[in-house]
Amino acid sequence: MRISNGVKTVAVIPAYNEARFIGSVVLQTRSLVDAVIVVDDGSADNTAEIARAAGAIVLRHKQNQGKGKALQTGLRAARHLYPEAVVLLDGDGQHLPSEISAVLSPILSGEADMVVGSRYLNGHSQVPRARVWGHKVFNFLTHRASGVYLTDSQNGFRAFSARVLDTLNFHSNGFSVESEMQWLAQQHGWRVKEVPVTVLYTDKPKRPAFFQGLIVLDGMLRFIGQHRPLLSFSLIGLLLLMTGMGWGFCVVEIYRRTQLLAVGYALLCVMLTILGSLCISTGFIIHSLRGLILSLIRNTDSKDIG
Repeated sequence: MRISNGVKTVAVIPAYNEARFIGSVVLQTRSLVDAVIVVDDGSADNTAEIARAAGAIVLRHKQNQGKGKALQTGLRAARHLYPEAVVLLDGDGQHLPSEISAVLSPILSGEADMVVGSRYLNGHSQVPRARVWGHKVFNFLTHRASGVYLTDSQNGFRAFSARVLDTLNFHSNGFSVESEMQWLAQQHGWRVKEVPVTVLYTDKPKRPAFFQGLIVLDGMLRFIGQHRPLLSFSLIGLLLLMTGMGWGFCVVEIYRRTQLLAVGYALLCVMLTILGSLCISTGFIIHSLRGLILSLIRNTDSKDIG
């Protein structure tokens, strides 16, 4: 049971080398929530000192551990304050603290367990073209794997109700943590809602967009393999089978024209077909085992409760 201590809303802000922006972000955020927690993720500048001077509760990592770890640290501290809602936003000035109330509103009114800000709902965000296409790819992959659709799956401006705080435990260390939240939403049956927000692109990103995209993609593929083994193995298997069939048609065509068997192509066709079939079979086996294990865990939990 949660015991109220007068703190209704808490903001958690992960920050890495954000001395230029963190003071302004904290000052604006403090006027809209009851407490602000900044997690300095191993910054080499004076991010922590500025955030503390601006009135934030500051937690520090000695070394940079990634956004996922920073959020874990911040959320762990937020739980001890027993708030009704927690809002997450970035410390680089891309998110507007003035929109915090809009993000928190569906949580505080009891309409949702997770609210995600979307830069694509109001059309006010001038998103670089390369990022738009990258977001579309990530939206599609995350939706197909998690079953939860969002127009902006990579937006870090989001809020959570007290009911789900204890289940906000991430395996991801980096920027794929936003995608992992959709898996958690599907797994625990959270009510999810999107609200329009503005994202500013006024400063050069710390990492090239392509490199950051690869980091997110790597994390997403890991989760797809863990949470949707049938989907991941079947896609790989079908690709191998189709490639094998293509080489098979080449073998048939060569034999039709020359009356000679292209042994190398034929062996490649057989190998790809076998590998494809094995991948699909493996997907079904792992999918079944995962379902059995989850069923056993649920039965064990229900017996413990009973």
